[in-house]
Amino acid sequence: MNDIPWYSPTWFLPSTFESFDWAFPSVFYCLAIIPLLFGLRALINIKLDQKMPVALSRSELKSNPITLLRFVPPVFFTLSLVLAIIALARPQRTSEEVERWTEGIDIVLAIDISRSMQAMDFNPNRLEAAKKVATEFVKGRFQDRIGIVVFSGDAYRMAPLTTDYKFLESNIADINFNLIQNGGTAIGSALSVSLNLMRESETKSKVIVLLSDGDNNAGNIDPLTAVKLAEAYGIKVYTIAVGKEGPVKMGVGIYGDPIYNDNTMDEKTLRQIARIGKGKFFRATDNKTLENIFKRIDKYEKAEIKENRFSDTMDFYTVYLRWAILFFLIWIFFKSTFMNNILRD
Repeated sequence: MNDIPWYSPTWFLPSTFESFDWAFPSVFYCLAIIPLLFGLRALINIKLDQKMPVALSRSELKSNPITLLRFVPPVFFTLSLVLAIIALARPQRTSEEVERWTEGIDIVLAIDISRSMQAMDFNPNRLEAAKKVATEFVKGRFQDRIGIVVFSGDAYRMAPLTTDYKFLESNIADINFNLIQNGGTAIGSALSVSLNLMRESETKSKVIVLLSDGDNNAGNIDPLTAVKLAEAYGIKVYTIAVGKEGPVKMGVGIYGDPIYNDNTMDEKTLRQIARIGKGKFFRATDNKTLENIFKRIDKYEKAEIKENRFSDTMDFYTVYLRWAILFFLIWIFFKSTFMNNILRD
């Protein structure tokens, strides 16, 4: 509104007043004084009129249309007072710009896609439950680079470290059991591929979240050797053991009978990986537990978001002060003319 001249009627639109912030809104209580002033003035005039003889009756004077001009000076005086009060309330506008930044964290999600992740002790199965919480985890990040590794008998880089969260969500949705043909669970290979994603990273905080439901029974890299190398690079490793041990439902047979498999899990190795990697070990036995685990990791690995706020406040009281002065001068002018004394001549 800086380009609008002070004499523009735009300043008196209701939308203009609604757009203002008021530095001293309590000043508006002074508006109640205006009718009191006019009431007091009327009482004084009545007292004076009772003492002053007039040639014509007041009713005869009021029947003359020209006597309406007597209201002109009070109108300008009232407007002057109202506008002065508006100016004292100090209308202003504040534009605020917020600059947010963070150093960010590099995070690799290593997700097991071995056949045992088809187990239906999670809804609808372990892999789909893991994909859901991974997607929610990605959505909750701010300027953190995230990469995705999938593994079964081999390990495969699904997505590089990136802040393109829509791209990551799309890649997570595409994860399925057919991405890797070799069967088994190569936890050491998964850690190695995750480590390679971060080798060139200069970020202070680097994290691997490894999610698996089985033993390390494939690949040619020992998991403990891989995690020791990760620890040397300053990479923290969280491990999540997914599923229940023992017989678990894997699907339905031809005749509708449920198919069960015995599930074994090397929890000891996963605990050792987390200990060496200075992270934490978690055990998830259902969807809710898995969701809570990812929420805890999300809370642990939140980068501090810093922000600067730049405020620019602009006052507009001068506009209404000018109008108040203008109306006051007009009132003074009319006060010295016949208009102010029509009922007194």
